[in-house]
Order: sequence, then C-alpha cells, then structure tokens
Amino acid sequence: MKHRLLILGSLMEFVQLIDLAKSQGIYTIVCDGYPDSPGKRHADKAYDIPPGEIERIAALCREERVDGIITSFSDYLFECMVKIAARAELKCYFQPDKLELYRNKAAMKEMLDTLDIPNARSAVLTKDFPDEALAGIRFPVVAKPLDKYGSRGVLILNSVKEIRQEFDYICETSDVKQVLIEEYNDGYEFNMMTWLIDGKVQVLSIADREKTAVNSRDIPISTRNVYPSRLMPHVYEEARDILQKIADYTGQREGILSMQFFWKPGRPVSVCEVAGRFLGYEHELIEYCSGLAVERLLLHYVYDEQALRKDLEGYSPFFQKQSAVLYFHGKNGMTVSDQSKARELASLAQVCGFCTFYKEGETVVPHGPNPYVLRYYLTAGTREEIDSLTSYLYRNTAVTDPEGNSVIYENQIPRYPDFSSDQ
Repeated sequence: MKHRLLILGSLMEFVQLIDLAKSQGIYTIVCDGYPDSPGKRHADKAYDIPPGEIERIAALCREERVDGIITSFSDYLFECMVKIAARAELKCYFQPDKLELYRNKAAMKEMLDTLDIPNARSAVLTKDFPDEALAGIRFPVVAKPLDKYGSRGVLILNSVKEIRQEFDYICETSDVKQVLIEEYNDGYEFNMMTWLIDGKVQVLSIADREKTAVNSRDIPISTRNVYPSRLMPHVYEEARDILQKIADYTGQREGILSMQFFWKPGRPVSVCEVAGRFLGYEHELIEYCSGLAVERLLLHYVYDEQALRKDLEGYSPFFQKQSAVLYFHGKNGMTVSDQSKARELASLAQVCGFCTFYKEGETVVPHGPNPYVLRYYLTAGTREEIDSLTSYLYRNTAVTDPEGNSVIYENQIPRYPDFSSDQ
C-alpha cells in the first residue's frame, strides 16, 4: 500500500522534501496556514490549516489515513508536529511532555544550569521587576521574549532603564508576558546540526554563523553561514559532548538535535539555544559539501530505518569541500524596485543557488513569510575561494527602491583568530 505522508509546512524550503517523497512513490499531503505557497503546488494534496490547530490536523491525519508525519526548519513547526504526532499516534522522535526544554527559554536555561553547561547569565523578568532581579548581570544584555523565536522582539540594551522602556515592545507578540535577559556574548558564533541514533549524537555539520551589526539597538543580523567552520577543530568535541549531555537529559534517542553556541579562544563553549529541527535555509549546504541530503534522512527516519543507518555509516562532518550561504536582509518598509544586478551576479560560476524573496513593487516585511531579500549559495574547494567570492558579492550586490536607494543592508565578514603561531 502506498505511504501517505503529512508534511507540516509548505514554504520554499519544503519543496525539495516534497519532490523527493513523491519520487519515492509517497503520497504527499502538505498543511499550513499559507495559501498558494510553493510546496502546495508541488504536493499531491494541500490543506490551509494553521499548524497550531493540533486537534484539527490530528483528525485530518486519521481521515487521510496518514502513516507518517514530518517537518523541520522551524521551532514552531517542530513543536506542532510533536503534539500532532502524539494525538494521531504517529511516529515522532520527541515527546510533548519534554517540549518545554527546547521551546521555553527559561526551562532551557534551567536545564543547561542543571547540567553545568556554560551559557550566558540570565534573568526572567515580569513587567514590575525590582532592580535587584538583575544583580550580578553585566550590561550590555540581550532582551528577548520568553516564548518566541526568529529574532522577534530581540534587542541589545545597556541599562535597567532601557529594559523598562522596551518591555512592552519585547513581548508584544508573546503569549507569556515575561522577558528573558542574558548577557551579550561577543564570541564567535556557530550552528551545529546532529542526528541521534541509538541515543548517540552523530555530528552532521558545524558552521560559522557570521553576523553584521546594523545599529546599536537591534541584535546583529545573520549574513553568512560557512561550512565547515574554520574553527571546527577547536570546538568539535566539546560541542558534541554538550549535546550528548542534553540528549541524555531529555531522553531523546533519535532524530534531529541542533545547537547554536559561542566560543572564543580561552573560553569554553557557551550554549545559546538547542532545537529539535534542522536549520532552515542552510541545511542544503550539508548536501553541497558531503552529498547527504537531510530530506533523505527525514524520509528514511519515518519509513526506512535500515536506509537511515546506511546514510550515516562512515559519515564525517570534516568536509573536504567548502560551501556558504549569504543572506541579504532588507530594510523595513522599503519597496523593492530593481534587482537586476543581483540576478546578474547569480550567474557567476561558483554560485550554485540563488533566490529573490520579493517581487518588484513589494514592500519589505522583516518578520513576514519572506525572511530575506536575497540569498546566494556558494561552493568552492577552499575557504579562501569562498571568502574571496563573498567579498565580491558583498561589494557588488545591489537591490534598490524606485528612488535608487539601497533596500539591503551592507554585509561584513568578521575577522578570525590566527592559530598559525600555535603550530
């Protein structure tokens, strides 16, 4: 009998997953709240139901005789999938009663402290917090809503007064009217994706997560991720062992576990966040570097465990090839007019993927369904080649409004430590 798979999510990053499932003879049903999204044009069947309607989608799974559920790339979709799978009695690698450890920032921090895992000193504040609630915390701090992700409402603040002034803005879209305050970490930042098999963490990738400051108030924007990290030998074992401790604590024995963390010479790895999903808009770089498509892992997890084990057998995240994704963020409220220069640069030989997220005449909405204005994927044999091409694209990429003003922020490459003297 033909498998019937529910894919929770239908935006651009799900298209490859949908197409791969269909190529394997799987009947695909996609579901989310975005009408006319790309994935819904590729799937066998589509429903416009917001992912948070858990009981409704669980009933849909029963009506459609769904025998598998899958999602990734979004913390919210991961949370909804876990709950739907439990209601519909479908296979899932995580359980609802442990979701708070990955989805609630305060619970996550408490878990890290319990496990003696370094992380930024923090405090959870209500609106009428006393000054002493911030005792021992050094400014500047990152202030963020307790239950939201995707950089919504996240600010860098320099005083207790600023926290009070911005409190309502920070948790404006939050269901929990509390703010998490944590010390700002100026170390190098990394994205790490792993797969758990038989309870053991297998590292799929560690990437440099580079950011660019746009002003003193907002957190720096993510502008480039490079695979593999140039600092990987310095963080690999420590980061892997940290995730193993977390998996052992949560009881997760299979599936995806990702982590964002900081490190600087002379300091230990410091965890920012953990998540039960692959990191969207960069998971493709694993395939560019190694040939392993994470979409294949997801499908094999649901339907073919033997094939999953074969996928991971002998796998190494110390890639011989280099790849990177460049993100160009847009300025809030500006109108996209001319993208011809950006399209022209996409024809360069080492650009293996390119996407524009807005049509001419559309207005930039930073936290809408379009996370960026432009995205380039690059591949090369060496880090030096990747850096050279990145610099060229940073200098020459242009998107303008009808008056010729730049719609995109100017990206920068950070400076890295030189360890040659240690050798």
